Amino acid sequence: MINELIELMIRQEQDLKKLLELFEIQHEMILNKDLFGLEGIADSFNECGKKIAKEELERRNIIGENNILEVVNGSNNDKLKEVYGSIRDTLRNVLTQKETNELLLKQHILFNTKMLNIMNPSRTAKTYTSYGNLSR
Repeated sequence: MINELIELMIRQEQDLKKLLELFEIQHEMILNKDLFGLEGIADSFNECGKKIAKEELERRNIIGENNILEVVNGSNNDKLKEVYGSIRDTLRNVLTQKETNELLLKQHILFNTKMLNIMNPSRTAKTYTSYGNLSR
């Protein structure tokens, strides 16, 4: 069981590294404002996500109801502990890159929205509120 779990976790780590590479490619495309490239990479994200989810289900079938941390700490296998630590680090890097990409996308969207509002302002009549401020 432990050897099977180690092999599965190694495959899962490889797929997580592929996902990290995809996020780094997405980051470059966001910075270069390559919209068509961003649209094209979406399928790769879906495929990679499906592989990772499938491997996660296999891992849950192998360890059953047990927590992965309990299984890793309960075993005396150094290779399993090493692979688990490596997966944790890779997953942390994936999450950091994903959040960075999301923030960049939100920043670009806000910038575009403000530019559109400057170019085409609201045509409604402004009225004052009871506090003396302009209502929107």
